[in-house]
This record gives sequence, structure tokens and C-alpha cells, in this order.
Amino acid sequence: MELQSRAPDGPIETAWDRHRQAIRLVNPANKRKYHVIVVGTGLAGASAAATLAQLGYNVSSFCFQDSPRRAHSIAAQGGINAAKNYQNDGDSVYRLFYDTVKGGDFRAREQNVYRLSQVSVDIIDHCTALGVPFAREYGGLLANRSFGGALVSRTFYARGQTGQQLLLGAYATMAEQIAVGKVKMHPRTELLDVVVIDGKAKGIVTRDLTTGRIERWAADAVVLATGGYGNVFYLSTNAKGCNVTATWRAYKRGAGFANPCFTQIHPTCIPVMGDHQSKLTLMSESLRNDGRVWVPKQPGDMRPARDIPDAERDYYLERIYPTFGNLVPRDVASRAAKRMIDSGHTVVKGGQGVFLDFRDAIKRLGRDVVADRYGNLFDMYAQITGESPYEHPMKIYPASHYTMGGLWVDYNLQTTVPGLYAIGEANFSDHGANRLGASALMQGLADGYFVLPYTIGDFLAGEKPGFSDTTHAAFADAENEVKAKVDRLLSVKGKQSADTFHRRLGKIVWDECGMARNAEGLGRALEQIPALRDEFWSDVSVPGTGADLNQSLERAGRVADFLEFAEVLCKDALTREESCGGHFREEHQTVEGEARRDDDAFSHGAVWMYRGQAQQPERVREELSFRYVKPSQRSYK
Repeated sequence: MELQSRAPDGPIETAWDRHRQAIRLVNPANKRKYHVIVVGTGLAGASAAATLAQLGYNVSSFCFQDSPRRAHSIAAQGGINAAKNYQNDGDSVYRLFYDTVKGGDFRAREQNVYRLSQVSVDIIDHCTALGVPFAREYGGLLANRSFGGALVSRTFYARGQTGQQLLLGAYATMAEQIAVGKVKMHPRTELLDVVVIDGKAKGIVTRDLTTGRIERWAADAVVLATGGYGNVFYLSTNAKGCNVTATWRAYKRGAGFANPCFTQIHPTCIPVMGDHQSKLTLMSESLRNDGRVWVPKQPGDMRPARDIPDAERDYYLERIYPTFGNLVPRDVASRAAKRMIDSGHTVVKGGQGVFLDFRDAIKRLGRDVVADRYGNLFDMYAQITGESPYEHPMKIYPASHYTMGGLWVDYNLQTTVPGLYAIGEANFSDHGANRLGASALMQGLADGYFVLPYTIGDFLAGEKPGFSDTTHAAFADAENEVKAKVDRLLSVKGKQSADTFHRRLGKIVWDECGMARNAEGLGRALEQIPALRDEFWSDVSVPGTGADLNQSLERAGRVADFLEFAEVLCKDALTREESCGGHFREEHQTVEGEARRDDDAFSHGAVWMYRGQAQQPERVREELSFRYVKPSQRSYK
């Protein structure tokens, strides 16, 4: 199979403009005849649904939450990047493009990244017009702060609630379209299959999570905006409901899954406190603007932080990376913390953690200024841990966060299945092997507001509008498969809960395919995961029926998909014999412990194609070329 990226040739600065001029358009009067399904109501999904409806398309929007406003985008804290250069500190579209390609360790498509950087400047203006309350300077101008992987201040923010405020803006726009009848909202509804007819996506099959009803939905195109798969690790910063089901079911219908091993570990998370936890809590990366990361110089030193003088503290990020200091990218900061912990420098008794200290910032800026910038984050930390960051350093440790892998998409955001689009974290992203902080919100809104509304028309212009035949055999087959899987889960009647299997899977994947991977450990994982999957299907306990609200059934279905997906995740990590970004193979590192790429063998996207339940997936490559940013060893020193 040959992948066609459809990325335009010629000067990268004008590529997006030229592409928009070349793609086909849909007559405004004809847009009213087309129906588009959008699954997911986070920033990407809500902005896409709202914008498509504003253009005239008829949109059906689906989410499994009780309200679109509960999408996981609300959890994004620190900010959103844009190359507006308000600080006059040398930022530009090219600088954002360069930082993103370098931060992703040269494993992203250049044309997509440049387009993302261009569109970023429009996102801020658009969201401000929607009423998003970005922080402002004393004179009224929008404020900026720094984030990891950049030497400029380009991150716009709304205290520690940026994702929530941006989502409210997108939701308000979508709600307006719901009110005028252009968007039909279906909450508490979970996608369980994608319907493909004659090689094209023509609808979905869902389960109503309240009534248990299995339903068919037809459309002229389907858009997946269902987020990432970080919960494969069980303990992660993601909401408990986040899952891989939608993208995994699309994969099994022919959509290529790209770079699943590119998973991001966030360095600023509240450490694991015990086996009772079901998720982890993120502390925004913005805290590294003013907080200093350190550990005691003496291994095993468990004195209270206030009793350890500066001479006995190791501010290791500032020592190892003097140019970027505490603002190195997430993958670099996470591995540095792991190295310190592995050498015995933990600050958590019986656990793993390092300090994030605001003592110096409070002295320099005053408590009120620090509270104005980070107050809600400090309050959250104090409520969870019982310690005030104003009085004691935060204790943090890396945790599973964002996922750079996802469904492969071309320049138009279309998957390998015509008519099926993936946007936001659901696609394999413009971030490469690592995401710079504050770029997830940027990509989600770029895809939803400014890219997909143009590019989806190129496909629809060639399609007869108004497809609505849910009696087609493909719908019946998909519905029967969904019902068979539900019945199978209910019929096992084992002794272990789905959460028990999920926790066991998460430990395998974290231990063998987490912050560090090696061939031996990945080999173990590829033996253990199929065995655990077999045990799941013989001993999972799913009480109740499928005919009503049954959260045990919901969780079991999602865990079943994770048990399949995790195997491909580990296969991808094993076959990528290099280290890049968040993918760190211990066999491939520099003498200083940094990631060492192999550009000759692995300068490509790895796209996995489903070939049947009894067959091994096929690994297809999209070769990457770099004309504007020359690949080099990443250095933040």
C-alpha cells in the first residue's frame, strides 16, 4: 500500500494558500444537502461541528459524556501557542514551525507543521472574539508566558483554566448552531463501529449509554475527534473515560494507525500515592516558568525541603541544560527526573518524586503575583496533597499524558478510508515524536476551525449528497458485530472486573513501554499482553445487561480494545530501533543519556494496517523529507 500525503509541493510559506485555491468547493446551496457526523465534542470536535454548521452543512454531533462541556479538553491548564510576537522577543511563524519540528525530534510532516504555525495567529483572534478571557497585561494587551522547548513567550492563557475557557467558547458557538437546527446533539452515546460502503465511510453504529439501544447513523462523511489513547497505561493524566475505542474500531475498518509508540510523558504530575488510585492529576507545565526543579544532592536525603540548604540542592535541569533550564521540552525533563530517581534522589518516602519549588519566585515577585498566575493550580495541589505550595515545594513526577500517535491522515486530515477524517489528538498529529507544551489546544482548534472546514469540501464535492440508507447490508453487519461483542462480554460471567484487567495491562505497558523501552522488555510485553487478553475473555465479570445503563459494560468494552491496541503499541516500539522524542529505546542513546535517532532507517511515519484478526498487521511507511529544518541532534544546553 502506498500512502499519499497530498502535501503540496513548492514554497512552504504559500503551500496552504495554494492548496486552498486548488481543492474543490461545494456550492453554498448544496452544502445544505450534505450530512456530516462528528464524533467527540472536545476542542477539535466542537469547533469542527460549529464551523461546518455555520458553513451550511447538516451536522450530527456525538459524545459519551452527559454534556459536550465535559470533554477532556477542559483539563488543559497551561495555555495555547500562537506566533503573534506580542512580546517582541523574536518570535515568528517560522520560529514556531522550527521549534515544533525540532521539539518533535524531526518525525513530523513539514508542510503540516508550517500550516499549523500559520493558522495559530488566527486562532487567538477568533477565540478572543468569542469571548475567551485570556489573561491581559496591565495596559489591556493579551499576556504571554513561556513553555518548554522555546526561548520566546508565545503561550496565551487564562490562568490555569485555558482548556476550559477555550472549550466554553467553542461550545457556545456549537450551541448556537444546535439552537438553529444545524447541529443535532447526541450526548451519552458511544461510537462502537464505523460503517464503510464501497470503500468509503458512510456512517457509524452507536450504543445509547442510558438505554442500551444500538443505533445506526448514516452520513456523507464521518469525522473522528475522540482524543488519544493515554489511558492504555491505566494511570494517566487523562479523564477515566478517555479511550481508544473509536480510533481502534476505525483501524479495524481499514484506517491506518500511525506511530502508536509516540506517547508523551508529562514531567509535572502529582506522584503516585498508592495502589488505590484510578488516575493521576496534572500540574500545568506553566509552573516551570517560575518553579525550580531540584532534588537533594545526597541520595536518600529525606529531610523537609526547608531544612536542606541551597548548597545541598541539585537544580539538575539548570545544571544539565543551562540555556533552557527548567523549560526544556517534556520528554527531556521527564527522562532527567527518571535518571535522578533511579540514582536514589527521590523526595517521596517509599515512592518517586522530585521538588518543584516556588520559594525564589515568591521572594522575587511576591505572593500575590504568584497567586494571580497559578492560584487555582496551587489550590488544587493543596486539596489533593494537604500541603500548600506557598509554604512547601510541590512534589512531582512524570506520568502518561498526550499521545502523538493516532489515525494516519493526509494533508486534508483524511484517513486511509475516504470520507473518514480524524482531527485533534485522534490523528497522528503535527507534533512528531513529542509534543511541545501548549500545542495540543493549538492543533485541535486549527483542525476544527481552520483546516477541516476547507478540506472536507474537496471530498464532498465529488459525492452525491444526502446518503441515508441505514438498511444497507454494511450497517446490518456492523450492528450485528457490535451486538455480538456486547453479548460476548456479558456472557463470560467471570470473577475479575474490567478495571482489574485494565490495571494489570497498564502496569505491563508502563513497565515495558513507558518512559524507557528496550527489546527485552518489549518482548516480555508482547508475550504477556496476549495472555492477559485471553484471560480477560475467559474471566471478566460484567454484571447486569446491555439493555440499560451499565457502566461495567462500557468499561469492559474499552478495556477489550486497549488489550488489542496495546499489542500494536509495543510492536511499533519494538520495530522502531531508535530513540526519538517520547520514544526512548535504551539501546539507542548518547553517552549523555539523550535520545539518539537513526535518520537513515527511521525518518518515516510507521502506519499499521489491519489485515484480519488472525493475521499480523502490516507496517507501511510514509517517508519524511526535510527541506526547511535540517535534522540534527536535539540540544537544549
